[in-house]
Amino acid sequence: MDFDNKVAIVTASAGAGIGQAAIRNLAENGASVVVCDINEKRANQVCDRLKAEGHKAISAACDVSNWDLVQSMINKTLDSFGRIDILVNNAAREVLAPIVETTIENWDLVIDVCLKGTFLCTKAVLPTMIEQKSGSIVNIASVDAYIGSFMGECSYCSAKAGVMALTRVTAAENGQYNIRANCVAPGFVPNPFLERIYTPEMLEQMNKMSVIGRGAKPEEMANVISFLASEKASYLTGEVISASGGLYWRP
Repeated sequence: MDFDNKVAIVTASAGAGIGQAAIRNLAENGASVVVCDINEKRANQVCDRLKAEGHKAISAACDVSNWDLVQSMINKTLDSFGRIDILVNNAAREVLAPIVETTIENWDLVIDVCLKGTFLCTKAVLPTMIEQKSGSIVNIASVDAYIGSFMGECSYCSAKAGVMALTRVTAAENGQYNIRANCVAPGFVPNPFLERIYTPEMLEQMNKMSVIGRGAKPEEMANVISFLASEKASYLTGEVISASGGLYWRP
């Protein structure tokens, strides 16, 4: 996949999971990249590592649920690179609780980051992509949006189902401008951050749920993301790719 002369933004791309794997994959395939993360120190560190390896990169601290910060991140990207070709909406939050124990504040937090954040970043990049008459948006959902969850993830499942619907609307509205929007629905992708959310028993159970018998590596999800962002997927738009190791097969 060739991303020479392309500019890519990946939200939440300084963590230990899919985001950092995606930003690295895009950079290694030639893209100029924007390491966007709510943690400014962590974003700067990942950016510095990429630049030390010879890649073109900038960092941008951004809470994707804040419109002013999203606009600032977009402006910084345009000031640095002059265009935006790829947006990967990866930022997410999770607070575990059954429906009866989910607080309004925690519901709003998860929806704001997972769904509203995807909307705000999409809204912010579209004027540039429309003017260019080109662009690719890749949203990260979850198979939980299809199958639900017994682990207390009502807000997360709801948000990710919304991300799938938003992907289709984005594709329908913007195909006329040669802008594609697609979605990846991963299964379980182990990374150290998840140990702060799930118990060891939950993590062990999730790791065995796919027919392959293991969770995905972040790099495996990054390969799917880069494919959808690339010209190799030039006739794919509005699609949701279930990259779950056989945990869920779409009809």
